[in-house]
This record gives sequence, structure tokens and C-alpha cells, in this order.
Amino acid sequence: MSKTRIVILGAGYGGMITSKRLGKLLKAGEADVTLINKHDYHYLTTELHKTAAGTEPDSKIALPITQFIDQEKVTFKKGTVSSIDYSGNKVLLEGGEKVNYDYLVVSLGFHVSTFGIPGIKEHAFEVRSFRSSKTIYHHIQRQFALYKEDEDPSRLTFVVAGAGFTGVEVVGELVVKLPELAEEYNIPFDKVRIVNVEAAPTILPGSADAAVDYASRILDKRGVEVKTSTKVLECKEDNIITDNGDLPSRTLIWTCGVQGHHLFEGTGIETVQGRAVVDEYLRIPTLKNVFCIGDNSYFKTGEKTPLPPTAQVALQQAPVCGDNIVGTIRGTELRKFEYHHKGSVASLSEHYGVGEVGGALLKGKIAAAMKKVIGYRYLFFLGGPSLMLKHFFGGGTSLAKVAAKQQG
Repeated sequence: MSKTRIVILGAGYGGMITSKRLGKLLKAGEADVTLINKHDYHYLTTELHKTAAGTEPDSKIALPITQFIDQEKVTFKKGTVSSIDYSGNKVLLEGGEKVNYDYLVVSLGFHVSTFGIPGIKEHAFEVRSFRSSKTIYHHIQRQFALYKEDEDPSRLTFVVAGAGFTGVEVVGELVVKLPELAEEYNIPFDKVRIVNVEAAPTILPGSADAAVDYASRILDKRGVEVKTSTKVLECKEDNIITDNGDLPSRTLIWTCGVQGHHLFEGTGIETVQGRAVVDEYLRIPTLKNVFCIGDNSYFKTGEKTPLPPTAQVALQQAPVCGDNIVGTIRGTELRKFEYHHKGSVASLSEHYGVGEVGGALLKGKIAAAMKKVIGYRYLFFLGGPSLMLKHFFGGGTSLAKVAAKQQG
């Protein structure tokens, strides 16, 4: 009798932790597990703002997948998913290869939502992946170099659209890095503008007033031009049009919204904004052998609003997903997923942060330290004490070959 085939799509937070959970729970020879990912590295999504600004080395953001999975129980396959045949239980990869499954986990991450705004897709930059974030930093460096040739002020105006957690974190890192680049290229820093545009009336929409006030004061103190109640109407190559005036700029970093994956389109699966609706066991209701977690899933508790597409949600869903796959195989009782919000913290640079943990407001150095603790906690789950200590002492994980592939 052939072994049960489990296929996991995506090596983000959800996919990696599900893989590790299955590696721990499955008995030798009980199932074949295949983890499929576009790249051979796992990147820390919650740290991509540092990659975008160039404030953290690649080796601390992108980590080789095979170092963190039990390769006796989990096989890694590098490939890009082009479609899924849900009725035939097959995943089709680019190039024509087909991978059969008995149980499938869809955890492919988000797509950026442009809301149909002209020029965003063509001219804006996305904090979406390691490669897209790395592209931002290369572009910023190039703008400093070109300014030395033509002194076009639009080259040194850096605009971040969106002042949620990701947008504010990108701004915080730019505040640190851009003065260094100005000094490197011998350009007076007063020539540089950092602008944060937000459609809502305040930055960090939905956060406590005290958190908003603190973050606003820090950004203002550090020279950031914050433009709230301002919508981007169009993005051109050298100009950003808003309903509050034009911003001559060649750099728009877009952090305004995400949506689910296109693989659910036209399949008959119920979706909301591209995210597949899942049941209490994290399964797609009409497909009891297909689980969906992280950014790809739409999970509601009672009449409450759906859970947001965050790392915290994915990290809580992944162990339950792994348990339920094993429970289904063995015919044991499944676990209902229950989400427990533990708080959120945004970094405003190495030494500043703001957020709420356990109902308590954190700000300043304490919040910045808590942000690091949260990151170290995940690294501990992923790779144990050795990985956590490498990052704590600044060593990271060597990825010279991987990093070399990501240029541009």
C-alpha cells in the first residue's frame, strides 16, 4: 500500500511551521511530505522593511529551507505553482511537472493590492518578498548615484504609501539608512525628503490613541513628512499624484493593502478578496483534504471580523493544521482552531518602537526590545537555540550563494 502523500505549498511562516510539525508528529514511513516553494530559502516577512532600506544583511533575513526541515520526513522541491487540479488531487508546476497529493496545504502568501490605481503596478515598489524588497534598496542607491549627475530633486524624495505597521516600519528604517547614503555620496542630507502618505486620518489606523501620538511625535522629530487623509490617485515614473497635491518623486514604496492568491480564481471555492474561506479545522469546506492557512485563508470566529493576514495568525494556524492532517490520517479527533491575539509591535528603527502586548502600551526602547524578542522567539521555533543565538550576536546564517541570486 502506498504511503499518504502530503504536499505543502509555500515556505512562509505557515508552511515552514506546518512542515516542522509534521516532521515531529509523523512516524517513520507513515507519509511522504513534500514542501514546494518558489525559492530555496525562507525569508522573515516581518523583517523585510530592513531589507528594503538596507539596514540588515541578507543572511539575517533569507534562510536556507533545507537547514530547518527534517529531511528524512520532509522533501523540499523548488518550483513555482501554476495551478491546482482540486478534483484530480494534483499540483501543476511551471514547466509542466505534476505533483500528486492526498492532502494539500495552501500557504502561498499574499499578493499586493493596487486598488486599481493607475501606475502603481508599473512604477511603485512592493515590500512583498525578499527579492522585491532587495530591489527597493538597489533602486534607492541608484537614485543617490544619479543625483550626483543631474541634481534632480525627485530622485531624493522617497515616498512610502501606507502608514500601517509595515509602512511605518519602512519609514523608520529609511530614517536610519538615508543619512548614511547621503554621507557616502557626499550629498547634504537636507536635500533628502522622506514622505509618508496615508489615506486614513491618522497613522497606524486602528491603534490606540497613545500609540498613534507617540509614533507621530517620533516621525516628526526625525524629519518625516507625514501626510494623513491623503490618497494616491496615480503614480508616474517621476511624479506621484495625490488628492492633496503632487509629489515629484521617483520612489513610491507601496504598503497599502494585500489580497489572497489567484490560484482560487475560477475553481468554485468560496473566497473573500482572494482568500479561501476555511472551516474551524482550517479546511476548505468543500474539499476536506485541502487545508489553507496564513494569508491565503479567510477565517471568521462567529460573527466577528475575519482574522487579518498577519504572521501571528499563520504561526498559530500552522501547528493546528499539522495536527489535523495527522489526525485525519489516523482517524483521531481534530483540533478546532482558536486564535489568541498576543499583541502587535511596530519598530520605528533600532531603538524606537510602539505597540500593545497583553493589553499594555509599549513604546520607545522597551517596544523596540519586544519587537526583537518576538523575532527571536520565532527563530527559536524554526531553528532552535543555535539559530536564535546566531542572530542575537549578529552572525546570521550564511547565504552567500542565495544572496548572489537576488541582485536586482
